[in-house]
Amino acid sequence: MRKGIHPAYGPVVFRDRAAGYAFLTRSTLTSDKTIEWEDGRTLPVVDVEISHVSHPFYTGTARVLDTAGRVERFERRYGKRG
Repeated sequence: MRKGIHPAYGPVVFRDRAAGYAFLTRSTLTSDKTIEWEDGRTLPVVDVEISHVSHPFYTGTARVLDTAGRVERFERRYGKRG
């Protein structure tokens, strides 16, 4: 690889504050905020809105929309197209 054209790639902690979950991975993202990780190292931390711990798809709390009922209600309200 050419020197000087790639961003620094190193350990970063991603924290899902809603779920109280954090995981360590490597990334090119940086942050001014830091956190002391379980092994005692101080690492940059990036707060995320959602992770696999809090996402409805992974937690099984996803809602199924009744699209057939919505179509029928629309047709009743505005009439069938025809």
